Amino acid sequence: MIKPLEGFTVLDFSQFLAGPFASLRLADLGAQVIKVERPGTGDAYRSNYGPALKIRGDNGAYYYVNRDKESVSVDLKDAAQREKLRPLLEQADAMIVNFRPEVTKRLHLDYESVKAINPGIVYGQITGYGEDNAWKDKPGQDLLVQCATGACDLNGSGTEPIPFGVAVADEFSGMYLAQGLMAGLYHKQITGEGCKIDTSLAEAMLDIEFENFGTFLNSGRKMLPRSKVNGVNPCHGAPYGIYATQDGYLALAMTSVPNLGRLLGCEAITHYTNKMDWFDCQDEIKLELKNHLATNTTAHWLEILEAADIWCAQVYNWDQLLETEGFRALDMIQTVKQDDELSYETTRCPIKIDQTYLKSERSAPNIGEQNKKYNME
Repeated sequence: MIKPLEGFTVLDFSQFLAGPFASLRLADLGAQVIKVERPGTGDAYRSNYGPALKIRGDNGAYYYVNRDKESVSVDLKDAAQREKLRPLLEQADAMIVNFRPEVTKRLHLDYESVKAINPGIVYGQITGYGEDNAWKDKPGQDLLVQCATGACDLNGSGTEPIPFGVAVADEFSGMYLAQGLMAGLYHKQITGEGCKIDTSLAEAMLDIEFENFGTFLNSGRKMLPRSKVNGVNPCHGAPYGIYATQDGYLALAMTSVPNLGRLLGCEAITHYTNKMDWFDCQDEIKLELKNHLATNTTAHWLEILEAADIWCAQVYNWDQLLETEGFRALDMIQTVKQDDELSYETTRCPIKIDQTYLKSERSAPNIGEQNKKYNME
């Protein structure tokens, strides 16, 4: 299968997660992605690890997000070294940076400098808060941006702010940049003109908060209260949440509270027939459900609820997930190889084209692995 972006070349100057997440998706779709790393240490994400798995001494997550890419090593602070990149800059279709704006300018990698070399470049930039923002000098780190954009006020029960368990600001901003770059490449194909694509971690977070944030903006700046019992999404009242059973956990989504009470034999909640009570009295309803669902197993409740077409699910951990037929049918795991001595498992691209999954067996590159190929030595 010919992938949609085959024939396009992308220079990726970004580090850590947001920019590389964008270039990973472009690589999955067929683009040739060349990482530009510092000599010796490479992308800082290589050494950004704690107890997580290491692969050949590097952070394992670096390998997952940089598979199917090439690498050249260049000291960007050295003008002579930067000059070696000129042929690649002249020929590239697109590029990605995620330095702070003042660093990008100091390295002569800002849009105007690059456009003077390659007027048709599709230039992609991710920042923490935007180039002209009063917060532009603040560190654009995932947890900090989650906190700055109000996202942590949505999670959990009670009032304590709780961050997401995955790097959502990095990953969503990376996805948005990939979308913008693909639109820019299409524009270039039609008009022959390049363009600059900008997004930020803050904008990505505010966009994905649209459901709750929009409600806040249009209801007199009133925050929807988080449930003190099994709090999930403040936009949804009872029974929305996760409940412990005798042997595990059960998730309940939107459904009629009195109907649910009758099905489960939970008489105490059958009297909440007014839908507004499902919001105003959600803690009372959820507490009754919490106590009732703890009296039997997850399988018992699922048998009753699924037969009645109630939106519900067993809560799996990853060990349990791997044993399910549903997960196996998704075929989400691929084995990636670097050489005869190294292979590892990771997720595949979640996109299917013409009934074909987009998979790649090529690992993340060594630092400067393609230096000779691109005359960087």
